[in-house]
Amino acid sequence: MACTAETLAAALRAAAAVIAGHRAELIELDRAIGDADHGENMDRGFTAIVSALDTAIPETPAAVVKLAATTLISKVGGAAGPLYGTAFLRASGKLGDAAEVDGPLLVEALRAALEGVQARGKAVGGDATMVDALIPAVSAAEEASGSGIAAILSAAADAADKGAESTVDLVPRKGRASYLGERAKGHMDPGARSTALLLRAFAEAAK
Repeated sequence: MACTAETLAAALRAAAAVIAGHRAELIELDRAIGDADHGENMDRGFTAIVSALDTAIPETPAAVVKLAATTLISKVGGAAGPLYGTAFLRASGKLGDAAEVDGPLLVEALRAALEGVQARGKAVGGDATMVDALIPAVSAAEEASGSGIAAILSAAADAADKGAESTVDLVPRKGRASYLGERAKGHMDPGARSTALLLRAFAEAAK
């Protein structure tokens, strides 16, 4: 099954509901090692995406993803807005003029999103950031690329969950948490957690 502008819009609505449901959790994760605004910022951004989609759903998948990107960049403070905005923007560029997104194109878009986040935030695996969820997610998606949208996203979400869990044992080397050094160990990175939540929401929507 391929993914259209309408199904992508529905997936973003589902993601907004998941972020809203985990807002308090993300705030608490960020309170431990950051400035406690990640849950609030993500919820504001995805609420704004839903409002934009309520006005009109763009005609192509790329345009839907670009709408999400520009909304996040304009509405979300902290590091999350630029990083997630860049991820969606790079993904949108990869989707081009396609009327529908198939499995291989989805995988290319996920890879582009990861590369965008790394270019913007300069993080690598092991830095205890959202990249620690994204790297294994993209690898898992690439391995599952012949399996259809739902299977690809499920594989990515499973890998992102494990990647987010791995940040608990890492000493952060990027962002505000890095100022805490060893004291930040034992806490999951909020960006890695929100990445895993979003991929799980997309996977569930694809089913």
